[in-house]
Amino acid sequence: QVQLAESGGGSVQAGGFLRLSCAASGNTNGWIRSDWYRQAPGKQREWVAGISSGASPNYADSMKGRFTISRDYAKGTVYLQMNSLKPEDTAVYYCYVRVGVKSYWGQGTQVTVSS
Repeated sequence: QVQLAESGGGSVQAGGFLRLSCAASGNTNGWIRSDWYRQAPGKQREWVAGISSGASPNYADSMKGRFTISRDYAKGTVYLQMNSLKPEDTAVYYCYVRVGVKSYWGQGTQVTVSS
């Protein structure tokens, strides 16, 4: 079993930055990938960025050049550095982890960007 704890959300003005963290505890042997998703009010959850072993990180088009996903392999923590934030980035951000055949979701962290 794996538990995920997200942190780093908050309120910022447009153009600002935040760094989200997703700390994994439990047995993460067999880690496959980690992703960040987000869900804005009244909208479906959308994929933001992903990272997997041996592959380059990838991003949704609207996040390219602004967001960076990374993983501390020693800690098993995944980060999402978000720069040049826009009001449309306002959402609850969720961490997703795939370990072996099982998938896990974090509880979400709120990001609010004001204009």
